[in-house]
Amino acid sequence: MSNATQSLAGTRITSLLDANSFVEIGQSVTARSTDFNMTENKAPSDGVITGYGVIDGNLVYVYSQDASVLNGTVGEMHAKKICSLYDLAIKTGAPVIGLVDCAGLRLQEATDALEAFGNIYLKQTLASGVIPQITAIFGTCGGGMAVIPALTDFTFIESKKGKMFVNTPNALEGNHVSKCDTSDAVFQSEETGLIDVVGTEEEILGQIRELVSLLPSNFEDNDSYGECTDDLNRVCEDLENCTGDTAIALSRIADNGAFFEIKANYGKDIAAGFIRLNGITVGAVANRSEIYDAEGNKTEEFDGTLSARGARKAADFVKFCDAFDIPVLTLTNVTGFKATLCNEKMMAQSVGEMIHAFADATVPKVNVIIGKAYGNAYVAMNSKAIGADIVYAWENAEIGMMDASLAAKIMYAGADAATLNEKAAAYRELQSSVNSAAARGYVDTIISPADTRKYVIGAFEMLFTKREDRPAKKHGTV
Repeated sequence: MSNATQSLAGTRITSLLDANSFVEIGQSVTARSTDFNMTENKAPSDGVITGYGVIDGNLVYVYSQDASVLNGTVGEMHAKKICSLYDLAIKTGAPVIGLVDCAGLRLQEATDALEAFGNIYLKQTLASGVIPQITAIFGTCGGGMAVIPALTDFTFIESKKGKMFVNTPNALEGNHVSKCDTSDAVFQSEETGLIDVVGTEEEILGQIRELVSLLPSNFEDNDSYGECTDDLNRVCEDLENCTGDTAIALSRIADNGAFFEIKANYGKDIAAGFIRLNGITVGAVANRSEIYDAEGNKTEEFDGTLSARGARKAADFVKFCDAFDIPVLTLTNVTGFKATLCNEKMMAQSVGEMIHAFADATVPKVNVIIGKAYGNAYVAMNSKAIGADIVYAWENAEIGMMDASLAAKIMYAGADAATLNEKAAAYRELQSSVNSAAARGYVDTIISPADTRKYVIGAFEMLFTKREDRPAKKHGTV
């Protein structure tokens, strides 16, 4: 009988995959080490169940660590099973999903276990950009094991039992777990930028299934298309009221209102995730100044600027989309860069990474300016200047260096209020209006907010066969 029917690790696999689709590989593998009385410890499957199955008919490879066997620790054979799974996944072009519940390195195997970790890291690196990689943390993911989620594309963590850390909270000078649990889901999702989704075990397994259905199987075969049952010309009457919380705006634009948001708790001034437009998966990035809960209550508010964390989040997401040939949509509404000491430490580097990601991406790129677009923050948000293929702007959009009133105060310092108002109005008309930007070719078409969905769908349809070359090189360095 398969270990997948006898343990919690196996139950997770069967709950994740389509019914009766899992085929186990390496069931009889066990530890080889005999040091420290290891032969007396039974280690079925060496603490990890590996195999393949399907999600909504799509082939996936899965490994699930079994904490009931040697605490799920990683040893030589444990790692070999995971590496073999990666070899098959790369050969066949299918995603790898890791279900993690592990006490870390197997001390009894010492250097063999260290070598094992290194082998997994190598396979993950080779697979990066070739096949999607997903990690879900249901128990402990500590030490060297914590690097594994960092080498994958998406990471889920169970809200109560999931723990992720390189160093335990008590090992941090001046800290203890009751003061700040740096390993828990809240800290990891808000501070590290590695966690995409937090939820219960049932929620995580369901959302992994949803994510897999949105993603291509590999970088060559973009099979992430679905039948569109929504009206392609649907008018989004309330879209203009969603400029604050663009996660809502994206759901209004998307087929059937579905938006799969990633890293919702990190860099909250940027909303990022996947939507479908005419059945095609599109990666969406949008500035955000407000957050509303499911009941419509405003829970958070931001100042309309771009933070270092938001820029980093956007950069990582765009890189993933470009690697897997997923088109990118941006909704721009930004007034500048966030001005705090904490942000200033990483702002230039993070914005540079974001600009590089947008500029380097060769997938179809569409930008919709839905509000204010000021200064270099506007340039960084997938503007025409850094490679957007099509730029739309709403009728009330403002595009320029800065707010017109502030510009007038700088240019006419010491002038009276009437003069400042007059000059601000002139600056707004000549330099900051959407018509001025369109006249210079920085905006392709001025559109009504309600028509955004049909214009964006049309643009991506037109760009479907886009081909764009880049200078020959090994890879960029940003």
